[in-house]
This record gives sequence, C-alpha cells and structure tokens, in this order.
Amino acid sequence: QVQLVESGGGLVQAGGSLRLSCAASGSIFRINAMGWYRQVPGKQRDLVATTTRSGSTNYADSVKGRFTISTDNAKNTVYLQMNSLKPEDTAVYYCNAEILQTYWAVLSTFWGQGTQVTVSS
Repeated sequence: QVQLVESGGGLVQAGGSLRLSCAASGSIFRINAMGWYRQVPGKQRDLVATTTRSGSTNYADSVKGRFTISTDNAKNTVYLQMNSLKPEDTAVYYCNAEILQTYWAVLSTFWGQGTQVTVSS
C-alpha cells in the first residue's frame, strides 16, 4: 500500500507564508505526478497545483505568482510554498499522487489525509 503524509498547515495572518510538505511511502515503483488540492466545507475539491515527473507544472489561476510547487524525487516528497496568503486561501489542503506500485501495475491515485490552512484577515 501507499501512504501520503502531509505536514505544514496552520494559522497565519493575511500576507504571510506557509510551506506544506507531503511524503509518499510504501509500495512505490514510480511516481508519475504529485499535486495539491484544497477543499472548503460544502464545496468541491479544487486543484491548486500539480507537477509531473518530467517537471511540468500547472497552477490554479487564483494562486499563480503566489504559490510554488516543487519536489524532492529522492525523498518522494512534494512541497507547496504559499506566499502572500489571503483569507480566501483558507481550506483543507490535500496531497495527491499518481503512482505505479510495480512495473506491471496500473497507475493509481492516492490522497493524503489533509492539512488545515487558515488565513486570518
């Protein structure tokens, strides 16, 4: 099995910064992509940023220029550096990974347990 463990959430004032981390462990042959999504109560889970094995990245328009996604492939870890935070960034942030568990396996999607980010005005 695969586990995604997130850390780094918390409470910050508007204009501040936070760095989220997500480490993947377990039965991993190759990670094809990793990313961050966020969800507020009563709404759907939305994409924040993703990055692929080849290094391409994708960001939601609302976070472009403020958030940066990066990876440490040796540690199977993805980071989300969040700067200039706004109250509307308040949400539970979920880590996501597309993983091949063995050479012959089908690509599977895994989720972390979520970490709360609260931005006060």
